[in-house]
Amino acid sequence: MRKFLHVTFTLIWFVPLVGIAQNAAQDENARQIFEEVDRRRESITFETADMQMIIYDSRGRTRNRQIQSFSYNKGETSKTLLIFEEPGNVRGTGFLTLSENSDEVQKLFLPALGRIKIISASEKSDRFMGSDFTYEDLGDREPEDYNFQMEAETDTSYVLRAEKKGQSQYAWIHFYIHPERYLVQQIEYFNEQGEMIKRLETANYEEVKEDVWQANFMVMHDLVENRKTELKWSNRQIDEPIADWRFTDRGLRRGTD
Repeated sequence: MRKFLHVTFTLIWFVPLVGIAQNAAQDENARQIFEEVDRRRESITFETADMQMIIYDSRGRTRNRQIQSFSYNKGETSKTLLIFEEPGNVRGTGFLTLSENSDEVQKLFLPALGRIKIISASEKSDRFMGSDFTYEDLGDREPEDYNFQMEAETDTSYVLRAEKKGQSQYAWIHFYIHPERYLVQQIEYFNEQGEMIKRLETANYEEVKEDVWQANFMVMHDLVENRKTELKWSNRQIDEPIADWRFTDRGLRRGTD
């Protein structure tokens, strides 16, 4: 009887520990998958591209934007500059994101005001230029900024649950990752009530360099407001050097001159 009780109590303790160990291994695997996505993305040092932004309201009416983008990645440093070229009422507007390790600064230049505005933490959830992307959505995603869990694994995608360690407008996010190309296929955004409030879908993939795939089309759905924003890329140029001044206040003011 004592032997039986000893075995029973051992199993009571052992089974939860096995579950914890398995969960920890899955979570570490999820982190490694996201780190591989990040590693491939950062293998591109320089990139320029033309972008088209189409904003659809809840009645299907559209607004079109033409944008030129510049990006730089090296080590722990990431820089992105977006310059609006068309239409005339937004021409010259610039948006600069500077990320060093986990420190990020976002700056917006509005020609009509003639000044550079730094986006505060409380403004991260605001819509970017009236689109369905927020400033947080356009920020850099570093693996160390999130806690990861493996939600599912299929032949077509890894599904990772990610909770941001710092302040965020989202309770958690689901990343759908292609298991061979390690690109983001879809992102789902959830609120504190567990409701999906936004969904990002990607398409038109292109291998821009060996083992590095990028989407040439994205659409962000606002599921609450029943609206969406499309982004289309063209004329990508990979690893052609970009002058340092592009990613400064001077470059933000000068636009595409």
